[in-house]
Amino acid sequence: MARSILPVLVGAGQLIDRPASLSDARSPLDMMQATAKASAADAGLRPEALADLDVLVAVNSVGPQLLHNPPAALARRIGAERAEKYLTVTGGNTPQMLVNHFAREIAGGRASMVLLTGAEALDTLAKSSKTGESLGWIEEWEDDTRSGPPQLLSEDRSGSNDTERAHGMVAPIVTYPLFENALRRHYGRTLEDHQLDIGKLFAPFTELARDNPCAWFPIQRSAEEIARPTAENRYIGFPYTKYMNAVMQVNQSASVLLTSDAKARELGIDESRWVYLHGHADINDIWYVSERINFHSSPALELGLASAFDMARTSAAEIDHFDVYTCFPAVAEITRDVLGMTADDPRLLTVTGGLPYFGGAGNNYTMHAIATMMGRLRAAPGERGLVTANGWYLTKHALGIYSTAPPDNPFEPHDAAAPNRRIAAMDHPEMEPRPSGSGTVETYTVMFDRSGQPEQGLVLGRLESGKRFVAQTPRDKQVLAQMIGEDPIGQTGKVICKGPRNLFEFSQ
Repeated sequence: MARSILPVLVGAGQLIDRPASLSDARSPLDMMQATAKASAADAGLRPEALADLDVLVAVNSVGPQLLHNPPAALARRIGAERAEKYLTVTGGNTPQMLVNHFAREIAGGRASMVLLTGAEALDTLAKSSKTGESLGWIEEWEDDTRSGPPQLLSEDRSGSNDTERAHGMVAPIVTYPLFENALRRHYGRTLEDHQLDIGKLFAPFTELARDNPCAWFPIQRSAEEIARPTAENRYIGFPYTKYMNAVMQVNQSASVLLTSDAKARELGIDESRWVYLHGHADINDIWYVSERINFHSSPALELGLASAFDMARTSAAEIDHFDVYTCFPAVAEITRDVLGMTADDPRLLTVTGGLPYFGGAGNNYTMHAIATMMGRLRAAPGERGLVTANGWYLTKHALGIYSTAPPDNPFEPHDAAAPNRRIAAMDHPEMEPRPSGSGTVETYTVMFDRSGQPEQGLVLGRLESGKRFVAQTPRDKQVLAQMIGEDPIGQTGKVICKGPRNLFEFSQ
């Protein structure tokens, strides 16, 4: 009987770029090259070993797509032209999804050595745009057309429907506060108590980021400092202050190297560097936010975690280290609820410091989480780590359970088809794009301008028919002040369709 193939993570590299001047700034390609070589070195390999790659995947940047074909350009830089090359589509779930996908490919004998990489230089690009100072590598990228268009690993799909887009539910800063206010109502907390609870959740993250050499904001903050709105910490989308929001304007890169246990032995990689994927899952919630069952839970995350724990033959109680996707507090809170963890659990939900403090390196943040988790587990052989990643708006979930201890059983790929069909078949509200009549507020947010003033209210609610609607409120200072100072969930009013947008007015 042939011995089963076990996929292993053997190398990881990370960097942060804080150039003294824009002329010294690294391009994303420079950074990916550096972290790719660092991942080889982390595995105990020379850079030349990367020529043996049979797959190279670059995570899609959220910044301007200046490079014609990022994976092909990187392959030329590191001598891996023979590798299959892919570019990913949008999604914060992407790095963990890639590990899951290529672990299956390796276990099936369809791949043997895979590099996953990504980089963002949004801070450099923003400063260049602001100052007008040119970046030499932009011209280099724009001129690089030696390769054809990149091969996408999967098809892209918009995270919002037409009605959601018309009401601003494209930017995460607009959509995630809708979950947060619904959670606060679900928990039965006052506005003030819930705000401080968010601060208490995130304050330990800042302490971890303070000591992380790869963190973009290595600054420790108190719960009160995170929770309290000030001129420096203004509201963005109520109830989120600036210090609660993921920050994408960073210069960060991370790469991870995967192979099979047989290939790792062939290359002479010491087994102390090996990290095994014990359990995994990829699953989607009901796709559009306006059609979700509710706004305080994630059925997909529940099913996905149950599947991953079952595959790994473990439970949340036996996980020693977590990195939960923390782009906004609601994601951490919902995940914590699914895991059955309480607020006083001593285990932190991050190993990096989280996206608001470590840095939200676009679609590639979770590559940093995986790289950091590998180091944490190598330092504590036999312990277990869970990484969760999320794309769009609690829409796409990718989960991985890791350990340096080899699994007791052969690697069994997770079958995503059945649980995804189960989620899609769940009873959920139908969305009415052109609502008219009486409605009740289910959740809401108020968006603020850069001066710290409330600018626009947004509500999701139910019509008397049970259908859900999306609507903005009048830009009335008194109305917006009441939405911030009092809980409008459960209040009634009238909603009408006015062109591309709907308008909701509270009952007097």
